[in-house]
Amino acid sequence: MLTNLFNPIQIGNMTVKNRLLMSAMSINFGVDDNCNVTDQLVEYFVERAKGGVGMMLVGGGSVHPGGQELPDLPQMYDDSCIPALKDMVQRVKVHNTHFGVQLMHGGRQSYLPQKVAPSPIPAPAVVKGEVRELTIDEIKELIACFGDAAGRCRKAGFDFVEIHGAHGYLINQFLAPNSNIRTDEYGGSFENRSRFLFEVVEDMKEKAGKDFPIGVRINGNDYIENGWELKDAVRLAPILEKAEVAYLHISGGVYGSTELTIPSMYTKQGCFIHLAQEVKKHVNIPVITVGRIKDPVMADSAISEGKADMVSLGRSLLADPYYPEKAQKGDIDAIRPCIGCCLGCIHAVLQKEPGSCVVNPDVGREYKMQEEVPPEKKKKILIAGAGPAGMAAARLFALQGHSVVVCEKGKDSGGLLSLASKAPGRGELDDILNFFRNEIKRLSLNVRFETQLSIDLIQETNADIVVLATGSLPDMPVIKGLFQTQMGLFTCVDLLNGDDEAGKRVIVLGGGMTGLITADFLAEKGKEVVVLNRKKSFAEEMSSNDRYYLRERLKKGGVKLFKKVSIKAFSNDGVTFKSDNEEIALNNFDTVVISEKHSPIRDAKKLERKTNAEFHFIGDAKSPRHLMYCISEAEEIARSA
Repeated sequence: MLTNLFNPIQIGNMTVKNRLLMSAMSINFGVDDNCNVTDQLVEYFVERAKGGVGMMLVGGGSVHPGGQELPDLPQMYDDSCIPALKDMVQRVKVHNTHFGVQLMHGGRQSYLPQKVAPSPIPAPAVVKGEVRELTIDEIKELIACFGDAAGRCRKAGFDFVEIHGAHGYLINQFLAPNSNIRTDEYGGSFENRSRFLFEVVEDMKEKAGKDFPIGVRINGNDYIENGWELKDAVRLAPILEKAEVAYLHISGGVYGSTELTIPSMYTKQGCFIHLAQEVKKHVNIPVITVGRIKDPVMADSAISEGKADMVSLGRSLLADPYYPEKAQKGDIDAIRPCIGCCLGCIHAVLQKEPGSCVVNPDVGREYKMQEEVPPEKKKKILIAGAGPAGMAAARLFALQGHSVVVCEKGKDSGGLLSLASKAPGRGELDDILNFFRNEIKRLSLNVRFETQLSIDLIQETNADIVVLATGSLPDMPVIKGLFQTQMGLFTCVDLLNGDDEAGKRVIVLGGGMTGLITADFLAEKGKEVVVLNRKKSFAEEMSSNDRYYLRERLKKGGVKLFKKVSIKAFSNDGVTFKSDNEEIALNNFDTVVISEKHSPIRDAKKLERKTNAEFHFIGDAKSPRHLMYCISEAEEIARSA
């Protein structure tokens, strides 16, 4: 029972209906050529307001054209933005959600070629390029820009604003010793380094009104050498309270930090709660916590145990806009879960692409969904394969009103994704499978296990559409000596499903995601592991955030990685190869694991000519690649029927 999450709370002059805030996310879509918001962004927020969240924030609201974090984020630095913002506010607020904007300047973490910052020190990661130090006059100008932007937000009808003072952006750059080495009144001492933030707060209050709630997001820890630390946050918090800010939103990390701002599935859930908990001891204003809080029970516990007053959700509301409504009703199993892969959200955005979500293909398409109409003709659908693609297709076909039968040749659902979830730190992959399993059960779909697709089954079900979601299998490469070696020869599938056990010294052939998680799986079992990657980069199909944590695990596990490998030959107990033009021989190994390419399983294609049913391939059966494409293709097929 969630006894605290749905109690109202007072934030400044706002009475918020529950303890859930949709955090600001730089989603990188939904603006026109002048960075004014469009229907795409409006409907994205409307959908989440309908889902029942108490407060929401527009992300990436830039206060100055020279501080735009990414190219396609809303601008708040010109009065021309107000009409479109006003329309968005009116369309969102009918759903009883308090709506605000996070105001920011990227500083040295802006995507623009000409970057400014407190000091001329480039960002430690992600964003490259030289940085120019701000003059005093420019600092004063930016303070005024924050205040002007807050005034525009109030004119547009927003309920509140949040100052982004975290994650290595401009205000955080002023606060942190490693990014601020100024010797004037804005650098040096703690008081001087925090001066910019307090002058921003003061200017905002003057221009937006003292009764207009202003929250501040700060880091509890930068997690980087000579950065902002928890002791600094604890010192700053009471001073911000005296400055009459409405709430504090406590996060962590900067670009290049050892704990990432947007952590992947390898990081424990609730990873930043302890930071908010400590800050809360020193203030009386509401404190908001964040950091992979995907479980409503965990969110409720954070409040009941006095660790925070509110919980901030980001990716969880990308994955399921109706998370709050479902949690309040107690339908926790019906929440489509974020799996912490970081691929559609942060990875895409940092590549300057529109944000999306691996488990929810509707992100960014909400405005198009308004135009959809239910299919006039209900059809009979037969789906071969109960992996993620097959189950996703079955679910949406059923929700569209079609009759659905699923056949699965194995004893269980989940396919290769279920095997991947057995690797260390990747258990949350099973969360999305369980969501689909629960949905199939809720919809009472007919799933036949240990049943191959056949012409008899197609005729029995009188299928109008046959969807082949039959998956893929590892390819065996042709390499000199591989099939003559005396080492044990297995595929990654053999090991992850428990059919076989590797020896003590293992060569993994393949440096993609599957190869690396297999290496991690073996290293955790105490094996000595070497990975041979014939490509120039490792795990290119993973998000950079997810890959970072996996690479750190491999280092700790002593896994040796070689890339740009050219294999000369396998021997009875090893292999000879070149890597970066150096010839290397490995000897005294006992196992080779193949984890390179996968080939689609498409045997059932031959049945097409024996029936009038319409055939479609989705997921790995179409082409082996990432989960994002499996689910999006599955839902697209269902919608197009």
